[in-house]
Amino acid sequence: MRQLQSRNCQRWCLITMHLVQKTSGLSKKTEMHFQESCRFRPRILIDVSKIDMSTTVLGFKISMPIMIAPTAMQKMAHPEGEYATARAASAAGTIMTLSSWATSSVEEVASTGPGIRFFQLYVYKDRNVVAQLVRRAERAGFKAIALTVDTPRLGRREADIKNRFTLPPFLTLKNFEGLDLGKMDKADDSGLASYVAGQIDRTLSWKDVKWLQTITKLPILVKGVLTAEDTRIAVQSGAAGIIVSNHGARQLDYVPATISALEEVVKAAQGRVPVFLDGGVRRGTDVFKALALGASGIFIGRPVVFSLAAEGEAGVRKVLQMLRDEFELTMALSGCRSLKEISRDHIVADWDTPRTQPRYTPRL
Repeated sequence: MRQLQSRNCQRWCLITMHLVQKTSGLSKKTEMHFQESCRFRPRILIDVSKIDMSTTVLGFKISMPIMIAPTAMQKMAHPEGEYATARAASAAGTIMTLSSWATSSVEEVASTGPGIRFFQLYVYKDRNVVAQLVRRAERAGFKAIALTVDTPRLGRREADIKNRFTLPPFLTLKNFEGLDLGKMDKADDSGLASYVAGQIDRTLSWKDVKWLQTITKLPILVKGVLTAEDTRIAVQSGAAGIIVSNHGARQLDYVPATISALEEVVKAAQGRVPVFLDGGVRRGTDVFKALALGASGIFIGRPVVFSLAAEGEAGVRKVLQMLRDEFELTMALSGCRSLKEISRDHIVADWDTPRTQPRYTPRL
């Protein structure tokens, strides 16, 4: 993945640094530190000649518990953008989540062919816009809404401010074309921050989760949960699932790495809804850790955009296959033949209570 990330680096840094390259070192190190703080406890002498990685998400069967997270403005990374990502996800038999701020519309992505797709939703001040967007996603065959709840305001993204980031004039936020909301005006700091401040509804609250249920029959995943308290409220509010996410560590500094927040959320959910991990996954071993901590599946963002920028659709296919192969190998070497056999006993984490060892009594 590092090779994919570094490919065409000069072009990449020039046009997409606002998306992925300029994450603060602090946040990036935190994510990686907590992935490294989990160690495996493999079981041996188990027949692993056959490994089944398939699973079901909201009633839809997929080939593996590795799905694609919503990432905005993918045509900044590659001319085919979301088209390429959608085709790659379909070929891999997994789920793609389309961003509200995609550079391809829900209808255009649906036109790429069959596939299981979710739609990520930001709630705008104009609720008619929101209702219209949800209905369009529903008509286009999208299967769920991933409601982003951690962005009443945009975090301080200093690279965007320094570079006065705005959407290039040859691209638009396709889902909002025709609504006079598809372009970003230039600003003295970040055009994206100005856009969010002007359009996104800061009054968004739990009652709006229930409001969404009145305008769509699609299941609603709440994306951006990091605490047990919010998990319990999400379940009470009718969420169909929870996505543990810190928005790529670009919203609020010093929030926990998603892997370290995962178990708290899983315990609070008490099996009433599925819990998914979004962020920090770079290897198949990371997928295994997330499932051992109780996740029903994981979403990847940066690896998809890195591979899309490097090699287009072929790159996204490659990164999904890499993670699949690594995850399958990890399952085999840990003695797990199916996802249901992956348990908390297969890992030990730095935050665990030390395991008691049998006391050694020397012979006299």
